[in-house]
Amino acid sequence: MNLDDIDIASPDSYQRGVPHEQFALLRREAPVFRHREANGPGFWALARHEDIVRVARDPDTFRQSPALFIEDLPAGNLRDSPDVMINMDPPRHARFRALVSRGFTPRIIRRLEDRVREVVTELIDAIAARGRADFGREFASELPMRIILDLMGVPREEQPAVLDFSLRFFGALDPEYQGAPQDLDALLRDMEAVAHRLAGERRRDPKDDMLTQLVSAEVDGEKLSDSQIGGFFRLLLSAGHDTTKNLLCNGMQTLIENPAERRLLREDPRLIPSGVEEMLRFTPSVLYFRRNASRDTEIHGQQIVAGDKVVLQYVSGNRDEAVFPDPDRFDVRRTPNDHLSFGQGAHFCLGASLARLEARVAFEEILRRLPDLELAGPVARIRSNWILGFKSMPVGFTRRRSSASGVAARRSAAAADAMRTAGLSGIWIPRAYRELESPFTAWLPGRREQRGPQRSTSAVLRALTRPSVQRFWYG
Repeated sequence: MNLDDIDIASPDSYQRGVPHEQFALLRREAPVFRHREANGPGFWALARHEDIVRVARDPDTFRQSPALFIEDLPAGNLRDSPDVMINMDPPRHARFRALVSRGFTPRIIRRLEDRVREVVTELIDAIAARGRADFGREFASELPMRIILDLMGVPREEQPAVLDFSLRFFGALDPEYQGAPQDLDALLRDMEAVAHRLAGERRRDPKDDMLTQLVSAEVDGEKLSDSQIGGFFRLLLSAGHDTTKNLLCNGMQTLIENPAERRLLREDPRLIPSGVEEMLRFTPSVLYFRRNASRDTEIHGQQIVAGDKVVLQYVSGNRDEAVFPDPDRFDVRRTPNDHLSFGQGAHFCLGASLARLEARVAFEEILRRLPDLELAGPVARIRSNWILGFKSMPVGFTRRRSSASGVAARRSAAAADAMRTAGLSGIWIPRAYRELESPFTAWLPGRREQRGPQRSTSAVLRALTRPSVQRFWYG
């Protein structure tokens, strides 16, 4: 292979996996490579880690606007909308990011662990007795979708529409989902309509969720427009779902293909966090992002002209031999691991802590409860040069009963609803009762910091013996 053979722009080049041999050639011989473009002027592909980091951290020279993708889309399209935060540049980007960033800090995300584990348990319980499943659709897609819907405050009945949007947006180059540009714009407008309807509900009835935070927020003294709220809605739901779904699928497939590393994680779960980082490096969900030169400059002797497209090939930087020893080996104990899968600079992934939490908990439970999970058929990948995504991933494993903790989780959720109905929402329970094995024990850890008005023990016990609570707990 020589440089004339390079084609990392065509989605077809990724159908059998990432063309790592092409990226390795670029890193060796042409780290800043002028790549031809079928329907455009061409672009500069950056293959080395150091150059990607340099460009990502220089937003004055390399702007995010006007476009995120290699191909130039028609003017006015919603996919490159300037009202979507990921398409913004400083200082506007920083003002919009600040509106939601507090909800994604590591400290806040750690509070979600009980809820994430509850969802993971429910999803494993749903498939454990069958001995087979579509890992992509029944687990990897469901987990991040449920969590981001919870955070956003989107009703569960909206999930099918949100899932369809995510598949079509990220699979825009796949024949199964592909349509005319106007079809994708129609889909984006439909999602904005959902956002506007829910935003109107929050203005009338505020709740403790991100939608309420958005409708209440101001930038430069003005409330967000419907278009800006719609942009946030699309970005948070799609990015909060699809990239984590693909992290879980890519990670699981990589563990299956590397049984010795999988065994290490099973034998020592303390390695799972570093294992997740290696999954992110080895098989990144997002393969590239584009930047746009705002002025003439130079990278490795190549003259970059104002207006040129500059593409940050994260998937290549993650295998840079100058940064990662033995980069083509999957090593769950790799440290340090300065991968680029969450980006760099101002556009570092807002949901990185959430994705790490979901992946860690997911693999803790899968490796414990489904230790012999294997592929049961061919994997169906999305045709894309932008994401390393999945449509389906059939798996098989030894049949197992639903876990007792799963039954308890469902009962405690029902008991929590009944307790709220009985007037117990937000009360403080004495420590002695928090430590008892009782209908409300599993519900309490998530509410320990919410100390409402104290009630006497007798009042608590009277409420707990109401028919509504007893019916939910004992059936």
